[in-house]
Amino acid sequence: MKVCLYTEGEKLVSKSGLGKALYHQEKALESVGIEYTTNIKDNYDILHINFYGPNSFALAKLEKKKGKKIVYHAHSTEEDFKNGFIFSKQLAPAFKKWIIKCYNLGDVIITPTPYSKKLLHGYGIKKKIYAISNGIELEKFRADKSLRKSFRKKYNLKDSDKVIIGIGLYIERKGIVDFVKLAKRLPEYKFIWFGYSPLSAATKDVREAVNTKLDNLLFAGYVEQEYIVEAMNGCDLFLFPTLEETEGIPIIEACACKTKALVRDIPVFDEWLEDGVNVYKAKDLSEFEIKAKKIINNELPDLTEKAYEVAKKRDIKEIGKELKEVYQNLLKN
Repeated sequence: MKVCLYTEGEKLVSKSGLGKALYHQEKALESVGIEYTTNIKDNYDILHINFYGPNSFALAKLEKKKGKKIVYHAHSTEEDFKNGFIFSKQLAPAFKKWIIKCYNLGDVIITPTPYSKKLLHGYGIKKKIYAISNGIELEKFRADKSLRKSFRKKYNLKDSDKVIIGIGLYIERKGIVDFVKLAKRLPEYKFIWFGYSPLSAATKDVREAVNTKLDNLLFAGYVEQEYIVEAMNGCDLFLFPTLEETEGIPIIEACACKTKALVRDIPVFDEWLEDGVNVYKAKDLSEFEIKAKKIINNELPDLTEKAYEVAKKRDIKEIGKELKEVYQNLLKN
């Protein structure tokens, strides 16, 4: 069995959550000994498509005619598209129709969570849909408190500083506007946001948020994975105020690093993150403020050991086994 992992516009998405997901797919297949290629000119048994561009659509139609098996990976939904860049709300209905056409080309569909699976079924898609996490490399994302010192030195932080970090592109649905509002409300804490995308494509609220000048707020831009591990170990709280996700890899990274975490209470997290059990959740800005203070001041129980169990279930090796089973069933049928 040989799989072709195809991603249109790979360079374009390399610094996004999708970019991480693609890298994780390769590692997952390697972990279970599945041969793969990223070259569509190679010989292969299964075409695993990760994007919804016109080239992906055309390739899927062509390979389907040749009798190749198609796995379409549904990383995106209308719900996570419409709160993104400028004009995305207006384009969302057309986007939904397009991705339905794309995903229906798959013999089977893979999507990261039961929540996104439910959304796809709600679109009227009748294909077999598997909910499989994008996964995480537990060997790389791990608790290592020795990294606290290097992280704080890099950003000129004192050991006594209380630091809250966020991760994501400069898009509305990542909750970056609330992140900045919280920094204004809590001047006693340092806030650092990791991630970048062109502000020219961002909404007005996001542009204003990113251009906000506060003594306790820093936009660090895009950084490599090793520095995210460092930040997770060096901060006092990971804040994930995202408004919509199909999964949300950064929260899994926080769980793996045993970093205290506070996430927005949204449906995608319902079936695997429990408030007060493995993370803390907040519904709005006021609740984020109250809970962030309590977590940092150790007024709430430490949930990081329970959170680590969430990450363990999503280790790359486990994801590899799940993908292998999907591929094998597809070839049998």
